[in-house]
Amino acid sequence: MTPAPRAATRPADATRPANAAKKVRIMLWVLLAFIVAAGVVGYAVLTSTRPAPTAAAPAADAQLVREDSHRVTTPATEKAQLVEFLDFECESCRAAVPLVEELKKEYGDRITFVNRYFPLPGHRNSGTAALAVEAAAQQGKYQQMYTRMFETQPQWGEKQDSQAALFRTYAQDLGLDMAKYDAAVAAEATKDRIREDIADGKALGVTGTPTFFLNGEKLTLNTEEQFRQLLDDAAK
Repeated sequence: MTPAPRAATRPADATRPANAAKKVRIMLWVLLAFIVAAGVVGYAVLTSTRPAPTAAAPAADAQLVREDSHRVTTPATEKAQLVEFLDFECESCRAAVPLVEELKKEYGDRITFVNRYFPLPGHRNSGTAALAVEAAAQQGKYQQMYTRMFETQPQWGEKQDSQAALFRTYAQDLGLDMAKYDAAVAAEATKDRIREDIADGKALGVTGTPTFFLNGEKLTLNTEEQFRQLLDDAAK
């Protein structure tokens, strides 16, 4: 019997538009957000000493942006607000970072970008990471610790043992006052700060990360172009 001919191998398309990579990127983190949301299970980092408010809290009590929320852009004239609920151990959040940084540069003079904590139950160290970032924020180093967490996520993400000691080395690298850092990480007030974000997110219908709200509307995103168009329209 004559063997069937092999299918011809298609050469790489060197003319593929550059933005195709961006489409792949945004589709990746949208897909990962769905997967993470579907796999939520319990964790105790922020609930061991005091239970977090339940998801049954009335939506009317929830706030998208609070006075102490982290505003990472400060436009002189605000046209809109984009709120992101994020998890530092979430792969889809990490995949979204390059795009979000691009959008900050493009729209940050008109749109206020706001970050809120939403550590997912299935991630052993997401709550610990949030505590480390918030402790750094109390010393004016929120953005630096935020960046460090996502840059190093492949090193510590999905580990079952506590990464608190590693996160402490990040604080040292940033030149933080370590006595203040340690006190902040242990403080119930710091934990309550994160619990508040979680409670708001749950009441607003957040189940996975990243979840974005534009001017109070929860977004369902499919492509980068769609995301940019929504921001374009809001920023006019």
